[in-house]
Amino acid sequence: MPREKAIFGAGCFWAAEVAFCRVQGVSEAICGYSGGNIKNPVYSDVCTGETGHAEVVQVEYDPSQVTYETLLDVFWNCHNPTTRNQQGPDVGTQYRSVIFFYTTEQETTAKSSKEKLRLSGLWHEPIVTEILPATEFYRAEEYHQKYLERHGLIEHHHTG
Repeated sequence: MPREKAIFGAGCFWAAEVAFCRVQGVSEAICGYSGGNIKNPVYSDVCTGETGHAEVVQVEYDPSQVTYETLLDVFWNCHNPTTRNQQGPDVGTQYRSVIFFYTTEQETTAKSSKEKLRLSGLWHEPIVTEILPATEFYRAEEYHQKYLERHGLIEHHHTG
């Protein structure tokens, strides 16, 4: 079965990358930028908050091993989807909570997952996560890839 892709923005991409790498069936989680209005942005551009890009992780996965719903669960659990343009100390539109969908099936599943989370009462504040059509994904600079792992801040747990 061919691999599929998904894009999630859950604040700083380093932590999100780690969360997705640990999922069985995920072959790759790449830090990058999506949703902006300039081509080939670099980190210093995105940090200004003026390019419109979000820090995201592009997840490549085998749908016969892991469902998109499971990836959504990881997404909801690895950040706070009620803080607009902020995750913890990271503030700015580049840290917004966002799901970029590639297919109408991903869109429908993401919207129903968001609604299910809203109805669960887990969060007392409204969920501000945007669900938008995927735009160009730009891979982040190499020093951002596997950042926490390379700096000894987490152990390598890839299950592939």
